[in-house]
Amino acid sequence: MAEKGGGTFRGIKLLLCENPLPPIEEAIAAAQAEVPHSNYYTEPYSAPLRQLIGEQIGVPERLIHINAGSELILRQIFDRFGQQVHLLTPTYVLFPEIARHYTETRLLPGQDFAFDLKQLVIPDGTTLAVIVNPNNPNGGIFDMAPLPELLRRYPQTRFLVDEAFIGLAGESVAHLVPHFSNLLVTRTLSKAHSLAGFRVGYGIFPEAIADDLNNRNDAYPLARPSQAAAVATLQNEDRIHARAAQLRVWTGELAAQLRAMGVRTYPTETYFFLADFAPRDATQLAEALKAQGILVKPLKDPVLGAGFMRITTALPEDNLRFVAVLHTMLT
Repeated sequence: MAEKGGGTFRGIKLLLCENPLPPIEEAIAAAQAEVPHSNYYTEPYSAPLRQLIGEQIGVPERLIHINAGSELILRQIFDRFGQQVHLLTPTYVLFPEIARHYTETRLLPGQDFAFDLKQLVIPDGTTLAVIVNPNNPNGGIFDMAPLPELLRRYPQTRFLVDEAFIGLAGESVAHLVPHFSNLLVTRTLSKAHSLAGFRVGYGIFPEAIADDLNNRNDAYPLARPSQAAAVATLQNEDRIHARAAQLRVWTGELAAQLRAMGVRTYPTETYFFLADFAPRDATQLAEALKAQGILVKPLKDPVLGAGFMRITTALPEDNLRFVAVLHTMLT
């Protein structure tokens, strides 16, 4: 899969939308405390974590499905409902790969990849429509106010709202799930919450879908340290929000430094953004950067062109190194 890579890379990693900040101290301590008890399973179906999520979102615990990372959950959803998918593209690269067939509504660079969901038209026969909010790879957000009308207008289509980056920006729609039988919401603690290596994802689904996924799932989907870290992190959302604000500052500074070198960048509300290096080839630039110990992601979207690259902020000192190396390549 194109999105993978960099697990053993020891340089500066701007590739996978990983949060450059480590888990909060409370999460690390909670995980460490559970390690000596790892001869025991967690509570079935991660009940304490499901209860906490349900309380925070305001939905019944029964509607929540936990798994080891949201990718597993997304694959399960596409396996069940991905016969004919409609995507807002560019989007998360996993979705075109796992959809059996798909149509698309293009988000346009001339409009800064913004789109009014009131204008969304779902083709006949669509089994799953996917909205990523905030969107990956550009980091923009959608106004979700039109969603209830879309759910009512297309009752035969299930709408998946992937909120992987909702901890950074945007308006969640998870609280609407109990009111619409065709709304599915997925989330992860890998991004804003810095728990990528702990592998914690969850979904909020209509009762029948949640029951089916839970009944067919491993009864103990998370390791004890992962569950403890997740609970401790969600109990400190104020810390997460403060860190998200800092990440956006670093991202804005990095984008401004690229613009000063003549690179076009696009608006973002997250810690990553799209940059267009045209007429230079982003893949060639990425290869040259990798040779200098910096891992980045060329978009390789044939519609947008060869110049597009998604860039994730690193820590400030690593951003400075990235900018310095890039400057030598562009001048």
